[in-house]
Amino acid sequence: MQITIFEDESYKNFLPLVYLRPVYDLRCGAFTLREKFEKYFSPHKINYDMRAELFHLYNQNNSSKNINQIPKDDTWFVNGRVVANSILKKHIVNLPKEEKVLINGKDIVAVFLKKESLKQFDQESGTLSKNRFEGLRTEKVDVDTVSYPWDLVHKTSDEIIAHSAFLKKKKNKIEGKVNSGVHLLNRKDIFIGKNSIIKPGAVLDAEKGPVIIGNNVTVMSNAVIEGPAFVGDNSVIKIGAKIYHGTSIGEWCKVGGEVEASVIQSYSNKQHEGFLGHSYLGSWVNLGADTNTSDLKNNYSTVRVQIDGKTIDSGQQFVGLTIGDHSKSGINMMFDTGTVVGVSCNLYGAGLPPKSIPSFAWGGDKSYQVYDIEKSIETMRKVMARRNVVMSDHYEKLVREIFISTMKDRKNFGLK
Repeated sequence: MQITIFEDESYKNFLPLVYLRPVYDLRCGAFTLREKFEKYFSPHKINYDMRAELFHLYNQNNSSKNINQIPKDDTWFVNGRVVANSILKKHIVNLPKEEKVLINGKDIVAVFLKKESLKQFDQESGTLSKNRFEGLRTEKVDVDTVSYPWDLVHKTSDEIIAHSAFLKKKKNKIEGKVNSGVHLLNRKDIFIGKNSIIKPGAVLDAEKGPVIIGNNVTVMSNAVIEGPAFVGDNSVIKIGAKIYHGTSIGEWCKVGGEVEASVIQSYSNKQHEGFLGHSYLGSWVNLGADTNTSDLKNNYSTVRVQIDGKTIDSGQQFVGLTIGDHSKSGINMMFDTGTVVGVSCNLYGAGLPPKSIPSFAWGGDKSYQVYDIEKSIETMRKVMARRNVVMSDHYEKLVREIFISTMKDRKNFGLK
């Protein structure tokens, strides 16, 4: 038996976060969706199906993985938007005798196909559409899928708690250095990785949920982290930071100020004062000093968000900022509830910017222009080099393709 994790057409609901990654590389809790899936299904052989435009970039960085290859054996195809759990594992490990589709509501969770059926698959790579699985017996299963970025945010608390179950098996929960003057509340639910340092005056509060600190993390003096919360490897929590429940911070980030119920992908910075709430930041994002996000409307109604050109009622009272990779805000920026900012934007100025800003936009105060692609790539290259990351030719090529594919968005925004 093999397992293939795939993207379906709904990946578009996660733009701009998925321009540079498959949907299953989005973080939800302490893991990305893919990492959690691998935790549950190791050591089974796992294949990865993704959009064709991502193939060369991911194949270069993960040559040992099977990417966009048609399996030659009986295979479970699992939706990359699935939040893996023990129920899914039970269904997949107990190999069925017949082909079938597992569903939750309107979403396909997983599909089991025998090797004879796989011969009918062509060599086309990319998202797998529902019509490839029509006619098979369906079975309802209690496994969640995510449909929009705010789903990832709202599930993060529960997913951090679920992740802590893997760590509770460890004999030594605290491997880093905890200085005198640090306050650990509910120590049994606090996990600190190797070579991490917790400075005097910091408070790790796990009374309402676990606090998980990765390896080589520095939590500076007088910072407070309230669980459930996660801080990834090599990240820094700045002096006086206030990190509230439901926050997941990826690897190589620098975070300060006030953060509540937000997800930050790797290599992003929010170093200074300012509030970030119920938001999702892509990678290589930098929020300037005193950047603030609104995550609740004054009339307490549900927040409407523009995703891929469509206005969606999130059904949630709390939705903050969604911002794509390599985008930046200047000092004293303010973002309205449900604002979506594309890839490689440079924003500044007073007042609230529009709630939907296309990729490669530069400006503020209602005056915007196209961010020149050559200057954009030059800045990306410099920023990545500061973290000893080299921009590959495949990465640059994909950025250029994103610039071209988002031209219509900028035209509709009034940019030429």
